[in-house]
Amino acid sequence: MRAIAQGSSERNISAVIALSDVKKAINVLHEEFFETTFKQVNLFISGTGNVGGKLLGQLRQQQQHLQDHLRLQVRVTGISNSRKMFFNDNGIDLSKWNDLLQNAEAMDMEKFTGIIQSKNLRNSVYVDITANAEIAKTYPKYLQKSISVVACNKIACSSSYDYYKSLKDLAREFNALFLFETNVGAGLPVIGTLNDLVGSGDKVNRIEAVLSGTLNFVFNNYTGEKSFAKVVKQAQDEGYTEPDPRLDLSGTDVMRKIMILARESGEKLEMEDISNSSFMPESCMKGDVDNFYKEMEKYEQHFLKLVLAATEAGKKLKFVAKFENGKASVGLQHIDPQHDFYHLYGKDNAVLFYTNRYTEQPLVIKGAGAGAEVTASGVFADIIRAAAPSS
Repeated sequence: MRAIAQGSSERNISAVIALSDVKKAINVLHEEFFETTFKQVNLFISGTGNVGGKLLGQLRQQQQHLQDHLRLQVRVTGISNSRKMFFNDNGIDLSKWNDLLQNAEAMDMEKFTGIIQSKNLRNSVYVDITANAEIAKTYPKYLQKSISVVACNKIACSSSYDYYKSLKDLAREFNALFLFETNVGAGLPVIGTLNDLVGSGDKVNRIEAVLSGTLNFVFNNYTGEKSFAKVVKQAQDEGYTEPDPRLDLSGTDVMRKIMILARESGEKLEMEDISNSSFMPESCMKGDVDNFYKEMEKYEQHFLKLVLAATEAGKKLKFVAKFENGKASVGLQHIDPQHDFYHLYGKDNAVLFYTNRYTEQPLVIKGAGAGAEVTASGVFADIIRAAAPSS
């Protein structure tokens, strides 16, 4: 708004706005003063793979429910993948999104961002369901236009602290939301719970967590009957790993997650500040993904020895992340039967928050921490928060 004035009769208010904002301003005024049936929300989604496809299916299923019960008319106005992009101001038919996208124009990231900005639609939310570093760099362009950002992509929040903080600051400055619940624990309410603790005046003293659904799945299913490499491949085939499974097995993904939790607790932490006791032979992490699997087969005895040592001690192997006194670490640990982590099955994650209020017994969040369906549901929940922040 460039200028505002109240008439002498006190019955009218005049405002001066940019010509490009007229349509949006009229829509907002109509929504606030005249339309009482629903609030229209416009989604722009990058990433239509495993998680993205599940999200689009969930949105289609829930569209009528959202309008009936939350008075939200949620429309997917734009979608893109690495090859194509498609827009429809009236909302994309979610029963045909795949065909529409396949026959759409070639993807151009700069053009995609520019189109979203130029459309200037009210209640816009940009949703990133990729693992693309270049896309993570575009968030400021959305936030500066008061477009909320929902990020499944962990790269932005686990990059430099300065960039992470700048995104949080931009969101506040331009009255938008920057939400990334699925960066840690897929659909589990980990970051939201942490924000509630800190926002209500509690202080986080220690965090212990099993944050890799992949590694938990692998160590829960590896007994030596099948090779370690085959169990990892099973985890990848079932959709539990990162697009590059080496990020999981190296501990890098867990490092990112504990750093995000530390930052949300108020700590200024960088990746190089985190110690990583890797259990992977160095040669496994060189070359491409095919080489990764071949090398793991060569080191089968190494992996078997790790599991047998824990079993003989009556314990289980878990890849644990810790944060305490400003320091963070990740690595394999022997977990005894009395520990909260002992009874983590399948792809479960668990996070233990020790705070000023939760001292002896921690606040525990536990559940499935990987999988397309639960991750998509976590993104969906963030979309609802961005669409209806007051609800």
